[in-house]
Amino acid sequence: MSILELCNVSKRFGTNRVLEGLNFSVSENRIFGFIGENGAGKTTTMKLILGLMRPDSGEIRVQGEKVSFGSSRTNGNIGYLPDVPEFYDFLTPAEYLRLCGEISGMAKAEREQRICELLKLVGLAGKNKRIHGFSRGMKQRLGIAQALLSRPKLLICDEPTSALDPAGRLEILDILTEVKSQTTILFSTHILSDVERVCDEFAFLHDGRIAMAGTMEQIGSLRDSNGIEVEFCSEQDAAVFAEEYPQLKRTGNCRLLFADKGEKDMSAVLDALSRSGLAVQRVEQQEPRLEDLFMEVMRK
Repeated sequence: MSILELCNVSKRFGTNRVLEGLNFSVSENRIFGFIGENGAGKTTTMKLILGLMRPDSGEIRVQGEKVSFGSSRTNGNIGYLPDVPEFYDFLTPAEYLRLCGEISGMAKAEREQRICELLKLVGLAGKNKRIHGFSRGMKQRLGIAQALLSRPKLLICDEPTSALDPAGRLEILDILTEVKSQTTILFSTHILSDVERVCDEFAFLHDGRIAMAGTMEQIGSLRDSNGIEVEFCSEQDAAVFAEEYPQLKRTGNCRLLFADKGEKDMSAVLDALSRSGLAVQRVEQQEPRLEDLFMEVMRK
């Protein structure tokens, strides 16, 4: 079942075309990576999904119900985490979530139980200090808790890891992976390693259109290989082999890359290594990386 569907969605600001004929859908209990360079239109797309902007054409549906500009009906099924969440920072995490629950009309018993569950989930249980003393990562985790408070069917995350250190990014990604069983996640980002780590499928947004979409396996199959990398036992052996094959790319002190070589070329590479008589530690076919695919899209 598709939780989110966009059909031929377009949006312009004056003469500036931001989105043109945007089509994609997100299935239930999946993490969908929405990838694009800065200014590609990712945030505009999310505002359209939330009914904060009116599309010039096309249709957006959340759980089968059409999104209408200015209406909060479909937003009852959506949780939203902006890239920089804002809080009443004189409150504690529990007080803030309690306020959000009261505003949304949650029953007291359900609200208190849900607050306990979520604070434990995001690692903030027992954190009774005021929010103004929180780190950026702690605020992002509280933002996820707030977005999940009403048990939404769709969680929209707008670049949630973009300004975090590696430890903070890992914490957020682990939380998103854990809550996938409870909700569907639209994960907007330009950090490609995060997409490779947690996303079930993704789409590249470029020049206002979806340039490429699918699972990592589907999109990776569009390219045979990034090449075959050979790691020698010593830097000297690598240098000797590089002299014989000057077309090779050096990827490290002891590593050389046969670029654009795939599985069918492996036997020829192994023959060349055998003839050289040099000590080899590792020979590995390099699978297509999301970064390479992204750069191909950007160059088109």
